[in-house]
Amino acid sequence: MADYIRRLPVYLLLDCSGSMMGEPIEAVRQGVKALLSELKGDPQALETAYLSVITFDSSARQVIPLTELMQFQEPELKACGATALGGALNLLIDCVNREVRKSTDTQKGDWRPLVFLLTDGAPSDLETFRQAAEALKSMKAANIVACAAGSRAETSYLKQITENVLMMNTLSAGDMARFFAWVSGSIKMSSKSLDAKPGAAIELPPPPQGFVVVP
Repeated sequence: MADYIRRLPVYLLLDCSGSMMGEPIEAVRQGVKALLSELKGDPQALETAYLSVITFDSSARQVIPLTELMQFQEPELKACGATALGGALNLLIDCVNREVRKSTDTQKGDWRPLVFLLTDGAPSDLETFRQAAEALKSMKAANIVACAAGSRAETSYLKQITENVLMMNTLSAGDMARFFAWVSGSIKMSSKSLDAKPGAAIELPPPPQGFVVVP
């Protein structure tokens, strides 16, 4: 029966570079745990949302393929290396092409994926990043929200990927918790509005207190 459910694919792209070491990466771990707990308590999200995690440091990897919430195992996250954001975007494109079901003459495909990207820096693979950002925008394959975490995060790069860019001033556990709570709220809101407003633009809740929407 699962094959016939129209899924809402959700991709988390998480910066695990060396600058995230210590409290920031631990806060991300706790955030993913809280996100999962929150979504499992929502019947609509439980039915429609499927979750994947892509991490990036000196390279990018899909540590969790697109998985239904009840089967989702929290990933082990470690911080080290550089910030291969371009590699992560290329991997996202591959995953979306491979995992998201397309509509056919007899069956509707999955809903347009939701992507939440969290980074505290700038891409270390600039040429790859520019090409991947261009490819991703031209595909229009997903609704992407990017969050620049902390004072060293470069929002100008994120604006090349999406219009939806948030800025949080610190990498504190409190700010990370607020970010992941907002992500879970966004997923729940999206899963509820899919059938009510098919084809409508994605709706997101107001950003967390203290976060700034980058114009």
